[in-house]
Amino acid sequence: MRIAALILAATLAIVPSIGRSATNDALTPHRIALKDGRSFDLQAPASLRITPLAEGFKRPRFFTRSPDGRIFLTDMHDLSDNTRGAVYILDGFDAANGKVGKITAWATGLRNPNSVAFFKDAQGVQWIYVALTDSLLRYRYTPGELHPTGSAQLVARFPDHGMSAANGGWHLTRTVVPSNGKLYVSIGSSCNACVETEALRAVVVEMNPDGSGQRIVARGLRNAVWMAMVDGQLLATNQGVDHLGPNVPNETFYAIKPGDYGWPSCYVAGKAIKADPKYPRKEGCASVMRPLAVFPTHASALGFDVFAKGDNAQLGDEIVVALHGSGSIRLGHGYKLVRMRRDGSGQRDLVNGFLQAGKVMGRPCGVLRVGPDAFLFTDDKSGVVYYVRP
Repeated sequence: MRIAALILAATLAIVPSIGRSATNDALTPHRIALKDGRSFDLQAPASLRITPLAEGFKRPRFFTRSPDGRIFLTDMHDLSDNTRGAVYILDGFDAANGKVGKITAWATGLRNPNSVAFFKDAQGVQWIYVALTDSLLRYRYTPGELHPTGSAQLVARFPDHGMSAANGGWHLTRTVVPSNGKLYVSIGSSCNACVETEALRAVVVEMNPDGSGQRIVARGLRNAVWMAMVDGQLLATNQGVDHLGPNVPNETFYAIKPGDYGWPSCYVAGKAIKADPKYPRKEGCASVMRPLAVFPTHASALGFDVFAKGDNAQLGDEIVVALHGSGSIRLGHGYKLVRMRRDGSGQRDLVNGFLQAGKVMGRPCGVLRVGPDAFLFTDDKSGVVYYVRP
């Protein structure tokens, strides 16, 4: 017995992932108690703790950090096209105790704010960009401010008609990412599947910080709701069409490069790219860019963050992705967070249980890494920000 134990210990020391898979990765119940009186179990690794960090939001979406280390959070209010959205500051985040010191509404009365980003221009001016359905705005940013200290400047306008569930499209979101002196903005399609008549639809567009010099760098991305620049590479999630049934297409995760991503004529089915018979095109689908990873059909891949490599970090060198959940509860895909390696392999559940016996307990949306094995994520159905930590 002693010899066997020594051999096992040596094996685990040489291959730490074996021990981690057998213990830390096993999903166990974590009891959640919300201020609205609900309590339920989420499934997550036994080595992690999940607690509500902040509650009472309407439709919290995505996070970003300011240059002075504060956490900004967008809130789109509800599922309608409205002007009641807000941007909040979560000041005084206490990682050790899982608390926030103060929550301030930095700006209100916004049209569906989905993302904000910070950028210092060549003149040394620090800006905060706010991506709305119909426009990209920017404000001068002063460290420590509780509200905008100046008036908004219009950077770009985006098409915004056709925003109704009746035509299969509800793509109200815009996401802005700064990098290397440029801005990158994702703009969803106006429909589930159609031939667009406007250029700035189902694209990622590049522009200068003042909005000039616009050019489309990626076309045919039906709805890239979240993007992030990681090690000089623009990464993005994307949602597939709804009219091909319950089994196709897959949701996708891309390392964005200039090119054609297929919509509406082509879609991803596992490792294959196939032609949509409803929208044929002469050139076919051979030139369509391939995804880095795929997710279950209609799971609605939204936010993600990338974890740095670390010898003792359980999530080291991995990507955590929020799968918001399918529109059909009966289909039941998503409603969880998954983890995968940076190359898209090894995908497995990290937090699940937001769909229980046909009842939706929440819908994960945005993800923000706050430590080697710690992150925040939003539930934009229940208005909760969760904190996951060792």
